[in-house]
Amino acid sequence: MPVITCIDDLKAIYRRRVPKMFYDYAESGSYTESTFRENTTDFARIKLRQKVAVDMSGRTTESTMIGQKVAMPVGLAPVGLTGMQSADGEIKAAQAAKKFGVPFTLSTMSICSIEDVAEATQAPFWFQLYVMRDQEFLENIIERAKRANCSALVLTLDLQILGQRHKDLKNGLSAPPKMTLPVMMDLATKWRWGLEMLQTKRRHFGNIVGHAKGVGDTSSLMSWTAEQFDPQLDWDKIARIRDLWGGKLILKGINDPDDARIAADFGADAIVVSNHGGRQLDGAASSIRMLPEIVQAVGDQIEVHLDSGIRSGQDVLKALAMGAHATYIGRAFIYGLGAMGEAGVTKALEVIRKELDISMALCGERDVKNVGRHNVMVPKDFLEPYL
Repeated sequence: MPVITCIDDLKAIYRRRVPKMFYDYAESGSYTESTFRENTTDFARIKLRQKVAVDMSGRTTESTMIGQKVAMPVGLAPVGLTGMQSADGEIKAAQAAKKFGVPFTLSTMSICSIEDVAEATQAPFWFQLYVMRDQEFLENIIERAKRANCSALVLTLDLQILGQRHKDLKNGLSAPPKMTLPVMMDLATKWRWGLEMLQTKRRHFGNIVGHAKGVGDTSSLMSWTAEQFDPQLDWDKIARIRDLWGGKLILKGINDPDDARIAADFGADAIVVSNHGGRQLDGAASSIRMLPEIVQAVGDQIEVHLDSGIRSGQDVLKALAMGAHATYIGRAFIYGLGAMGEAGVTKALEVIRKELDISMALCGERDVKNVGRHNVMVPKDFLEPYL
């Protein structure tokens, strides 16, 4: 294994090894990508407060997420098409998360199905749900998640309609990829990826093909998916899904204090401050920018998690200091997966935990649960609400 010092090292290998359309799928946002960029650049504006002459022994990054013990307050976020970044990618990521001691969240738009991951890991994982118009499909997939012993439902609220991502349109994104001349030329340089993909039968959206009416091939799948995101999703429908599920519920995609207050009163176990990684509403504020206002709005009513923009253990530390109870990584683990499979996901987690541990110590903290606003310095305008 090459020497990996940071997440960017994994990203460089990932870019060389994975087909362009799947690299671009992960490494892009909607429209001008301004929110995609600010998700990371706004983290850089927050500075850590160094402390000296403190006892740094006996440190721990262990915490909890919705009552589940975790090795560090970092979960693997749901990412569609993970099994196109590396063959059987969802299984590899779930196995790495299980061994490391953090939650793995399977996307509705995964390549490996709920059943595939459950059979391969023999451990509870979380399932992320997109709300579809097809009520029968919706009820069935919730029941399938129950049968697989998924321990939490992560309900994504910010994808009622699909934001336009220019790169995906230009690349003709599909799973599996269509064999156009540009795609074939690109795949010729990604032979390692191709050999692994030839050895798996999982190359379609496993949660949908064979489970949705009229979906039996790639063309019918793409047209079904384009029509299925439910633009009428509202709090009444969310309540019905909550009742159908009956277990722990996380509401993902909250980026406004008023929405956070409604979610806190709703009875969910956690909310995730997220703008979908900058892939939906371009021009929305970064997640870390909105976090303090949302934390202030809900107080201790509900666990507040943060997603979008985290690329390091220092980012995790900053999010915790700004009020998050826990965080998620998406692109960071995808870089590792595309670079080196399961070992790469493990390496990404190791890098982030080491950065979190060392930075926490140099900020004078021995227990990650004690991290707070006293550990950071924030620009004056950062906390001022937009007019």
